[in-house]
Amino acid sequence: MLRTDFHFELPKELIAQHPAAERSGSRLLTLERRSGLFEDRQFRDFPALLDPRDLLIFNDTRVIPARAYGVKESGGRVELLLERALSADSALVHVRASKGLKEGAAVKLAGGESAAMIGREGELFVLKFSCGVIEFFQSHGQVPLPPYIDRGADEVDRERYQTVYARALGAVAAPTAGLHFDEAIFAALRARNIAHAFVTLHVGAGTFAPMRTDDLDQHEMHSEYLEVPLHTCQAMERARAAGGRVIAVGTTVVRSLETAAGAAPDAGAIAPYRGNTRIFIKPGHVFRAIDAMVTNFHLPESTLLMLCSAFAGRESLLAAYAHAVRERYRFFSYGDAMFLT
Repeated sequence: MLRTDFHFELPKELIAQHPAAERSGSRLLTLERRSGLFEDRQFRDFPALLDPRDLLIFNDTRVIPARAYGVKESGGRVELLLERALSADSALVHVRASKGLKEGAAVKLAGGESAAMIGREGELFVLKFSCGVIEFFQSHGQVPLPPYIDRGADEVDRERYQTVYARALGAVAAPTAGLHFDEAIFAALRARNIAHAFVTLHVGAGTFAPMRTDDLDQHEMHSEYLEVPLHTCQAMERARAAGGRVIAVGTTVVRSLETAAGAAPDAGAIAPYRGNTRIFIKPGHVFRAIDAMVTNFHLPESTLLMLCSAFAGRESLLAAYAHAVRERYRFFSYGDAMFLT
């Protein structure tokens, strides 16, 4: 398949620039794969679509304020976007600067700190900091809003570009399907006895990188760290035994569970997993771990759109996207949601 097989026309004004007034105040488009039928709903309807035997799985990663600025010794301005910490004082970083950074070059940072360029990994830079990496970005970083949000981050983003259940610090982008869940939704889920569990996948800035190859088979995914704990695997087994569905909240959960299922020693089972993944889920993928998913609307020609197409069917998904454009749904991180079954 080709990248252009996943193109659709999206008016720029449908790209959500701000979050909805309330987390659960977004819209929800449901799509059923077998029939191809879709239906317009509100996200507050979501709990009523579930069965008490179902299991929701969330990604509990917490977003680091991962964008920071510095100055080269020459006086040139440098923008740093953390990809991930490699150790307590070193990190893999996206660097935006005139003429880049040469090995050994130092960058002066806020708070009297500094970072030295000590190597490269492809297009990314390895920097050694004069302090703890996470501590520096926590103190001096800004919320790393996606590139399609055409404004600077503000105080509202510090709360709203973070799920209410975020726990494990390490992501540089939010698992955005989870942004729709608030206390009102969780109260409705509890009232229906809907269980939930967690995985952790630290979303990297590579999630926003465009695909640079036309042939899907030539594309290499960026690496992200994930953990699927034993108690989540056990919860999945209980849900399946009861006849319930495993419902992934977001593509990061899909990638986590499918990675763990693919690495499990027994076919059809899932086992705890801890490590990196480069899994690229595209049409033809055989899903082993999930039965349904909640997701936002994704970029044209993106790997996330391809993942959703693998699950729901390309033609059905693109037809639903065309409907969403006509009905003026809000797209991307701060946009509306889909429920794919």
